[in-house]
Amino acid sequence: MEPATLSNLIDGKPAAPAGGAYLDVFEPATGKVYARCPDSDSRDVEAAVAAAERAAPGWAALPAGERARHLHRLAGAIEARLDELAREESRDSGKPVTLARSVDIPRAIANLRFFAEAITQWPGESHADARAVNVTLRQPLGVVGCISPWNLPLYLFTWKIAPALAAGNAVVAKPSEVTPFTAFRLSQLAIECGMPPGVLNIVHGLGPKVGQAIVEHPKIKAVSFTGSTRTGAAIASAAAKQFKKVSLEMGGKNPAIVFADAYLSDVNLDTIVRSGFSNQGEICLCGSRLLVEHSIYDDFKRRYLGKVESLRVGDPNDPASDLGALVSQPHVEKVMGCIERARQEGGKILTGGEAISVPGRCANGWFIAPTVIEGLPQDCATNREEIFGPVVTLLPFDCEDEAVAIANGTDYGLAASLWTRDLARAQRVAERIEFGIVWVNCWMLRDLRTPFGGVKHSGMGREGGVDALRFFTEPKNVCIAR
Repeated sequence: MEPATLSNLIDGKPAAPAGGAYLDVFEPATGKVYARCPDSDSRDVEAAVAAAERAAPGWAALPAGERARHLHRLAGAIEARLDELAREESRDSGKPVTLARSVDIPRAIANLRFFAEAITQWPGESHADARAVNVTLRQPLGVVGCISPWNLPLYLFTWKIAPALAAGNAVVAKPSEVTPFTAFRLSQLAIECGMPPGVLNIVHGLGPKVGQAIVEHPKIKAVSFTGSTRTGAAIASAAAKQFKKVSLEMGGKNPAIVFADAYLSDVNLDTIVRSGFSNQGEICLCGSRLLVEHSIYDDFKRRYLGKVESLRVGDPNDPASDLGALVSQPHVEKVMGCIERARQEGGKILTGGEAISVPGRCANGWFIAPTVIEGLPQDCATNREEIFGPVVTLLPFDCEDEAVAIANGTDYGLAASLWTRDLARAQRVAERIEFGIVWVNCWMLRDLRTPFGGVKHSGMGREGGVDALRFFTEPKNVCIAR
């Protein structure tokens, strides 16, 4: 079967790339090309920005409830095609279809519905005294840029465009060129649902060509980015020259801290395992460093390894598969290089540590066994640098202070999980560790009203709830004398 040819969405219409060039899109589970993605450039971004500029005033002038109805229609179109989109998301990224069906696509729907409702309930602000009434207006910025990553393609794409659109902005968005298919489907659904032309523009292509053009374009007033810390730093530098607003959600080297008094039921232990290996470990929130109090270390390790070794790596189409394929051959090589570095640093591979072959249609796919490593010092590269794959290191600790020191011993500060029955300790530790998100006796339990983001090299700014709406608007104070 011929590879599908994808298109950009510019001014409400499918658009071929100005240069006529395309990029191969691979199915990770088979290693085969199945689609062609536009290899767009600054000309395509320029056309998208021009369309967004034309559309922005009319979109901003719509009542919030009307903008919300457009988002709800788009969410309904996704919901009606949930199974189809889950299969496409799996084929694009390598994750199990069951994961895409239960998490990724439902979350994309929830993102659109949440911000559709949030914008209609967002209260204004006023301050009055004997002299005047001050009213704070929250006005849309105009044209904004959204750049999303490959690991949770539609989930994170909608996480950015939904608040931007709800707040009254026109959007120029770039999905990852590695996993572009569901963003392309979203563009088709936007046309089908009657989204006003130019309000949502989707430009596919490479970061140095499309992403850079979005960041540097003077008409784009803000950029929301999720991706690597290196790319985020480059975006921040480029945006600073124009005093452009940026929100950066970047890497993580997250700890899961298990105290001796933790309630380690099978359900909780399953959650701890999932926190390390969900989506093949290709989630910035995964707990890749597992800190365990010394007094329970041996027993915990035995039970934990039993759970990890029971994880099934296989064809993403197989409902029995817990883990699918990694997203690309270069990423497999990177992760395998990190595992080899861990060996050289003196780490002991307790399980996994190798690329594996899945028989049948996936014989040439990109799979790695879930890997657990112990015996490494906390300050080695393996325990400090993000791997972004199915690799977890075990680190014992003796006391609360040591656990805090190990947890804080990286340049990252995105998310952590704490496992203890002592809620006073949980509160103490949560206040002391340098992370933007702390889960206590849970992981990935998300309330979309809460601020999401990290500190240090994990990011700048917050997404979610009113924080996202604030980012995509500019406050203006109007002082009216009495």
